[in-house]
Amino acid sequence: MDRILEAAKAIAQARRNHAPLKALEVPPADEAEGYQVQRALHDLLLKQVGPLVGYKIGCTSQVMQEYIGIPHPCGGGVFEKVVHDSGVKLAASDYVRVGVECEIAVRLKRDLAPGEAPFTAEWVGEAVEAYHPAIEIVDDRYVEWESMGAPTLIADDFFAAGCVLGPSVERTSMADLKAVKGRAIVNGKEVSRGTGADVLGHPHNALAWLANHLAAEGKGLHAGQLVLTGSLVKTLWLKPGDKVRMELEGLGVVEAEFS
Repeated sequence: MDRILEAAKAIAQARRNHAPLKALEVPPADEAEGYQVQRALHDLLLKQVGPLVGYKIGCTSQVMQEYIGIPHPCGGGVFEKVVHDSGVKLAASDYVRVGVECEIAVRLKRDLAPGEAPFTAEWVGEAVEAYHPAIEIVDDRYVEWESMGAPTLIADDFFAAGCVLGPSVERTSMADLKAVKGRAIVNGKEVSRGTGADVLGHPHNALAWLANHLAAEGKGLHAGQLVLTGSLVKTLWLKPGDKVRMELEGLGVVEAEFS
């Protein structure tokens, strides 16, 4: 069996069974190969999670780079069946170890084709239609994530397990995105905070990174797609019954409960 497909099948089986993933017998050799496995994985999980509707970007803030131990952004997929509206009640048992992150999501109004690269923050900003306050749902679905290595984490969508979106705000109605202050609240208590500036200096820098990363693979972003630009705070791991509220000043509020 092709080594890329072999790795993708092992990850897909663990995802379907909600089973902690052990070190792969044939792990991706490097990050580039990790993204190849990721693309194969998306095909295998189509029935389970639906079509690709966007992307998440991990490790875009210093706090997350230090926590995960990877000094640069990494990308993963966002899928139709795991995008939820604010107020959703989800089962913690549907995840191995569920966590949440406080994010600024963007919705694109135009394509960003690979032939247009290289992209700048200013360029991709003009392609944004609207922003959402967002909860990224992450899943520590590993026996020991600290020992998995970046290529395998990338292959498995870099912890991605969906998102919860608050109401959209038109780009033209939004003030300086880097000044947005985010508060993460669990069970009524503030547990962490950050700002838009924590995301590579500005969330549009993260979006430009993704557009350039995809362009290097001959791929683009498309109108209507959603992009989670990265967490303003360190990942918050939850327990059953936790209620989560993310408040992003000037952008809005998004809530979810994990029963």
